[in-house]
Amino acid sequence: MASIISGYSVVTLSNILLVLLSCCAAKAQLSPNFYANSCPNLQTLVRNAMTQAVNTETRIGASILRLFFHDCFVNGCDASILLDDTSTFTGEKNAAPNRNSARGFEVIDTIKTRVEAACNSTVSCADILALAARDGVVLLGGPSWQVPLGRRDARTASQSAANNQIPSPFANLAALTSSFASKGLSTRDLTALSGGHTIGLARCTTFRGRIYNDTNIDPNFAATRRANCPASGGDNNLAPLDIQTPTRFDNNYFRNLVAQRGLLHSDQELFNGGSQDSLVRTYSTNPATFSSDFAAAMVRMGNISPLTGTSGEIRRNCRVVN
Repeated sequence: MASIISGYSVVTLSNILLVLLSCCAAKAQLSPNFYANSCPNLQTLVRNAMTQAVNTETRIGASILRLFFHDCFVNGCDASILLDDTSTFTGEKNAAPNRNSARGFEVIDTIKTRVEAACNSTVSCADILALAARDGVVLLGGPSWQVPLGRRDARTASQSAANNQIPSPFANLAALTSSFASKGLSTRDLTALSGGHTIGLARCTTFRGRIYNDTNIDPNFAATRRANCPASGGDNNLAPLDIQTPTRFDNNYFRNLVAQRGLLHSDQELFNGGSQDSLVRTYSTNPATFSSDFAAAMVRMGNISPLTGTSGEIRRNCRVVN
């Protein structure tokens, strides 16, 4: 009897370990050292290219960060957002959240060309985008973090998923919370990652409703934004997401929210008498806490459903499948 029980225990423990290992396999295959031997100069190549790009146009740091966010929220961080439409293939670039606003593709092309020259058919476009997003933040004064690597590139894309899964600038807190939770991200991750809006610009069409209809907005701020965003027309006119330091990655975004100067409706939802008010106040007065939480949340977002092992492919050109 004892031997049977003992044997049963061993089998059960083995089964449990197998389940645990299979559940964690995808994330376990991502490692900051994934290319240490196969492409040792990868991070230097990406950083140098991003430095040149940001020096040419400061805004590009925010654009690349947004590309990574929009990539990860649609079926995982698999570089599907980089695929061009063709006569026989519909990608994600013309989905509503990306059309006329997703940008930075040429920078990724440049990095990919340099990486291919150094390490042929080795580094995925998904990993290049993850590294470029980190470097753009750092170059604008934000925190750094180790980027887990080893993602592979999708052979497919989904315009419908991009239309439905990328959080809307018009969303309320409940919808934002649900959207992030569906990706395994917490409300703290939601608020920290929203702090990425400390850099970059938004189009009038995304904040017109906020500056003309919302009541939880500083009237002087609303008047300032209306000057360049008429009630009709001017959809593509731009305004900084952070009115104070739009080209520096800092915690002023949260100070703006406390002062009711969030540009997007979804921004101000984080500070509107709800569950995130306390955290927004913390970030507004403690930049170190925000930086730490943002870096950790970026790693978690980068772990959303990666393709690893033999899944997907290593694209030679980020715009087309091999």
